[in-house]
Amino acid sequence: MMKSILITGANIVNEGRIFRGDVLVEDGRIAKIGENLAGTAADKTIKAEGKHLLPGVIDDQVHFREPGLTHKGEIYTEAKAGVAGGTTSFMEMPNTVPQAVTIPLLEEKYARAKEVSLANYSFFFGATNNNLEEILKVDPKNVCGIKVFQGSSTGNMLVDNLEVLEGIFKECKMLIAIHSENDNIIKANLESFKEIYGDDIPVKYHPKIRSEEACYDASSRAVAMAKKYGTRLHILHISTAKELELFDNTIPLEEKNVTAEACIHHMWFSEKDYDTKGTLIKWNPAVKTEKDRDGIFNGVLSDKIDVIATDHAPHTLEEKDQVYTKAPSGGPLIQHSLVAMLDFYHQGKISLEKIVEKMSHNVAKLFRIEERGYIREGYHADLVLVDLNDPWTVSKENILAKCGWSPFEGHTFQSKVSHTIVSGHLVFENGQFDESKKGERLNFITK
Repeated sequence: MMKSILITGANIVNEGRIFRGDVLVEDGRIAKIGENLAGTAADKTIKAEGKHLLPGVIDDQVHFREPGLTHKGEIYTEAKAGVAGGTTSFMEMPNTVPQAVTIPLLEEKYARAKEVSLANYSFFFGATNNNLEEILKVDPKNVCGIKVFQGSSTGNMLVDNLEVLEGIFKECKMLIAIHSENDNIIKANLESFKEIYGDDIPVKYHPKIRSEEACYDASSRAVAMAKKYGTRLHILHISTAKELELFDNTIPLEEKNVTAEACIHHMWFSEKDYDTKGTLIKWNPAVKTEKDRDGIFNGVLSDKIDVIATDHAPHTLEEKDQVYTKAPSGGPLIQHSLVAMLDFYHQGKISLEKIVEKMSHNVAKLFRIEERGYIREGYHADLVLVDLNDPWTVSKENILAKCGWSPFEGHTFQSKVSHTIVSGHLVFENGQFDESKKGERLNFITK
C-alpha cells in the first residue's frame, strides 16, 4: 500500500490560475483538492506555506544514453537528475546503441526503465530508411511517438530518402517527432569552413554551418508533407525565428496537427555565449543569434510554439574538449530546466501559469497522455513543490547528471525544488531521495 500524502497551504499553479489550497494524495492519485484539508489523516504531511505547487514537468525530448552509451549517462542517473529538478515524466529518444528501431529493442528499454527509473517514462520508436513495416506495428496506446532524424548527427538513423519519408508521413497514424535540418546544406557549409580551418573550426561558426537555411528548408518541407497527408507532426527544438511562420496560434492545441517545441538552451543562450562556453553549448540544431533566441521566446508566449523541453543529451567533458569536428553536440539540462524557466519568471519575462502550461499541461495535451500533466482530482499525482525565493548556485558538487558538468555551472538560480512526487510517491525531499518505488510507463489516449 502506498503512503498517503497531505500537502497544506500551497500556492497551487494550475490551469491558468494560482490559488492557495491543500492537496491529498492517496493510492498514487490526487484524491482531493481543497482549502481546509489540514487535519485530514495522512501518512505524511508537507507544510507548504509560501511555496508553489506545480504539476510535474513532462520533458518530451531527452537522450539518456542507455543502452550502449552509458559512460555518458544512464536511465537511472538522468531520471534521478530529472526528479531533483521537478521533472516527473520523460520521453526518450531512440539513438542509443543499439538503436530502438525494432519493437523488441524498444521494449528492452521499457523493461530497463521499469527497473531503475525514478521518473515516469516513455520511449520513441526510431524511423530509418527501411523499417516502415515495423513502424506500423507500434502500439500508440503505450508508445509516445515515432522519431525521424533529418540531421545526420545520429549515425545511420538519418531518413534521407524522400520516398521513404513520404511513406512514413502517409501511412503512420501516430505522432511523428522530427529533428528538422537539411543535411545537404549542412555538409556544404561544413566543407567550406573546413577548407579554411581544417578540423579546428572556431565553434562560433556552428550556427553558420547548421544554419537558419538548413533548419527552415527542412521544417518547411516537413510541414508541407504533414499538411498533405494530415499527419500529426511535432517539430522538435526550434532554433530560428524564421521557422515561427510555419506554425499556427489561431486554433486550440487539441485541433493542431502541426506543433512545435522550444528547448531551454535556445531560449537562454545566443551566439555571443560561444566565446565563454565553447563546445559546452554546441547543440544540433545550433544556438543562433539573439534575434533567434528572442523570437523563440516570443513564439512560446504567443503560442506558436506549444511546449518547452530540454533535449537533455549528456557527453563527457573529455568528449566535449575536442576540436570542432570531433566534439559531439548536446549537453545535460534536465536538472535545471524548471529553475531556468523560473529565473525567466523572476525577470518578468513569463508567468508561472504560462510555464506550467508549456512544461506540463500542453505536453500532456499534445501527446494525449492519460491522466497526467494537471493537478486534478483522480489524476496521477505527479507534483513538484518549489520555493521561488531560495537561491542556489550550480556546482560540480550538486550536479546529478552522470557526465558531471552543466552549461549552467556557476550560475545562481533564484528558485529551488524542495519536493517531487512521482505517481503518488514522494521520491525527492529537500535533497534526499526515496528510491523504494520507481516511475510508471506513460499511457496515451487514442482516437
